[in-house]
Amino acid sequence: MADNLIKAAYIVAAALFILSLGGLSHPETSRRGNLFGIVGMLIALVATAFGLSGAWGAGPAAGSDGPDAGLGNFLLLLGAVIPAGVIGAMVAARVKMTEMPQLVALLHSFVGLAAVFVGFATLIHPLHAGTGAEHAIQLAEIFVGVCIGSITLTGSVVACGKLHGKISGKPLLIPARHAINLAMLIATVVLAVVFVRADSSQTQLVLLVVGTVITGVLGVHLVAAIGGADMPVVVSMLNSYSGWAAAAAGFMLSNDLLIITGALVGSSGAILSSIMCKGMNRSFISVMLGGFGTGEGGTPAAVEGEHREISAAEAARLLAGARSVVIVPGYGMAVAQAQHALADVTRTLRERGVNVRFAIHPVAGRLPGHMNVLLAEAHVPYDIVLEMSEINEDFPRTDVVLVIGANDIVNPSALEDPNSPIAGMPVLEVWKARDVVVMKRSMASGYAGIANPLFFRPNTRMLFGDAKKVVEDIRAELSSGTAPQLQKSSEAR
Repeated sequence: MADNLIKAAYIVAAALFILSLGGLSHPETSRRGNLFGIVGMLIALVATAFGLSGAWGAGPAAGSDGPDAGLGNFLLLLGAVIPAGVIGAMVAARVKMTEMPQLVALLHSFVGLAAVFVGFATLIHPLHAGTGAEHAIQLAEIFVGVCIGSITLTGSVVACGKLHGKISGKPLLIPARHAINLAMLIATVVLAVVFVRADSSQTQLVLLVVGTVITGVLGVHLVAAIGGADMPVVVSMLNSYSGWAAAAAGFMLSNDLLIITGALVGSSGAILSSIMCKGMNRSFISVMLGGFGTGEGGTPAAVEGEHREISAAEAARLLAGARSVVIVPGYGMAVAQAQHALADVTRTLRERGVNVRFAIHPVAGRLPGHMNVLLAEAHVPYDIVLEMSEINEDFPRTDVVLVIGANDIVNPSALEDPNSPIAGMPVLEVWKARDVVVMKRSMASGYAGIANPLFFRPNTRMLFGDAKKVVEDIRAELSSGTAPQLQKSSEAR
């Protein structure tokens, strides 16, 4: 009876996780999707805790000693979950939106570390003692789970360091890096075969430690070799890895819910990575093994010219006199927290009949969907937030494009310079609009370290300063009465 109740709870939790993923696929249902995920996780935790405590008549957990072992396991679980939940809530409440990518990468590392711990614990104290082929399968599960967890752990830590600026965003391209990666991969496979066939538990433990170290180094090297502009794909890829690590832990613990949940996370992360790679015109393998700036092509074209500046007041007049405006947000908007002031500007322009829309590139920001989350936070209507494929054809018919803190995703070199490190990457073709206003702190290149000829185009004006302050100045100008008069005079002309 108890086992049936636990399995039923796991089935309900798995269904809620599936509904959660479905809800997260669209901004309008994302809150509901998050709620489904929270409820599903609560059900899973309660079912696991009661199963350990024997509260449903299950008795002490398998492998335990004595009648009080179930209660001891229950208290041990509470001692781990409650402090972790408090710490998680405190971190989530304090973290800034600009630091969310780092937090996600760090959380992925915890999943990898958990898989490593579960693997070693299962080897030292197996839950089920198999024989023959069953024992070999159990050992293979342990080795694979630990190796995936180790790659996830170290790769996520490096990704967190890059996103936080503690590690350089430039790719680390050491000589013969592909051969080194291949050698580590082959060594891991050989170790796995020897591990499964080893008779001594001490030998197995040593082999597992060596495999963990090799795959840990492999995780560091793989992510370190990836350039900054590819980091959104890396975060998505690590999300997939963490899912497979959780699934591997589920196999080791014979936990069906962990297997299902890990497979859901792993497969959805892989699909998202594939979608983002297509949005960058890159293959998944090239991103994982190369990254931007590999230096394997020709010499990029020199970017020369003089930029022209514009003031916030002039930008406000330009926006007020337009019939169609497209806003392209980037990481600079997130850093400055300018989305709320921008939402006010959007409402003001729309009230005056200006057609305002937002253009979102698949890899804008440092995290998949980063810009969508920020705009939703500022209550920007979902129906005017469009993907690149939906809006790129409209730029020739657009009066003004306002680029806020974006750089690489609006770089014409991707289409015009075959030797550019981002050659072939689809970008938002903002330069086809009548006027382009680029809001930046300086003329510095973007996260990928690539110069942008857009800044020197004849229809481009540079608006320097903190994005939030500048947008607030534009909002003040639009509300002052000067901008509406200029709009009328523009319509008269």
